[in-house]
Amino acid sequence: MSAPTTAPTSAQDGIRRSPARQGDRIFASISRGAGLTILAALAGVFVFLTVQGLPGLVQEARFYGPDAASFLGYVTPLLFGTVLVASLALLIAVPLAFGIALVVSHYAPRWIAGPVAYVVDLLAAVPSVVFGLWGINVLAPKMVPIFEWLNAHLGWLPFFASPVNPTGKTILTTALVLAIMVLPIITAISREIFTQTPRLHEEAALALGATRWEMIRLAVLPYAKSGMVSAVMLGLGRALGETMAVAMVLSGGGAISFNLITNSNPTSIAANIASQYKETTPGQVHILIATGLVLFLVTFLVNAAARAIVARGERKLTR
Repeated sequence: MSAPTTAPTSAQDGIRRSPARQGDRIFASISRGAGLTILAALAGVFVFLTVQGLPGLVQEARFYGPDAASFLGYVTPLLFGTVLVASLALLIAVPLAFGIALVVSHYAPRWIAGPVAYVVDLLAAVPSVVFGLWGINVLAPKMVPIFEWLNAHLGWLPFFASPVNPTGKTILTTALVLAIMVLPIITAISREIFTQTPRLHEEAALALGATRWEMIRLAVLPYAKSGMVSAVMLGLGRALGETMAVAMVLSGGGAISFNLITNSNPTSIAANIASQYKETTPGQVHILIATGLVLFLVTFLVNAAARAIVARGERKLTR
């Protein structure tokens, strides 16, 4: 009775000790180590920002400038400018990104879809400084007549009220530059998600008489919803943390305003740090680092919300 039991045991030991299983354990260890390294790096950044930024919360009023008497008064306009310019950029980029992704994945023939996808992906390799120079020298002057037209015909709206910035370096111009910068990120992720839709679902919708758009609306978009949210949140993270392009294009005035064609809007947190860091005193450096801590926390909350939405969508798909 003991002989039949020893053979399977030895065979199982051989399977456990096979090179494939050892490779799985090595890969799992490397992956776990990489994940822990990223967490350690984020924790280190958070600790540095907290230790160096806490003194900036209680500095004397003179360190915050003439327009603010406390840290809250100093960071609120910067946070407003950061969220506003990032939201405008997403408002412009998201419909274009989804449209391009659908054209590449479901509408355009292969000989067109491939080059279009490559060109869009190449936009992600362009440095921020190049986008900033293009925004200052090319886009901003061409936007001035458009701003004047918006002010003349839609000036009754607070978004396009007078005065018009004669240089074109407004928050709307900056949002257009940021929209081009986040476009390849959202497009690439959305394209990959759209192409992973089960082929049987698409063919079933077409077989039932659905048009191509109805097939996309009923089969592709519900399947790709969580991936689309992830793409948008990654684009939002890029827009929130962008520094050089915003610093070069936006002519911030410091006041909280929804006027998109004037120079009264504040700059973003990242751009303010880049432009003010070299000219500050030690007390002001702590204030800038404290604003960096605020940006870190906002970005962390955005990513956490994205993960929660994606996980919720995945649970719905598995039910």
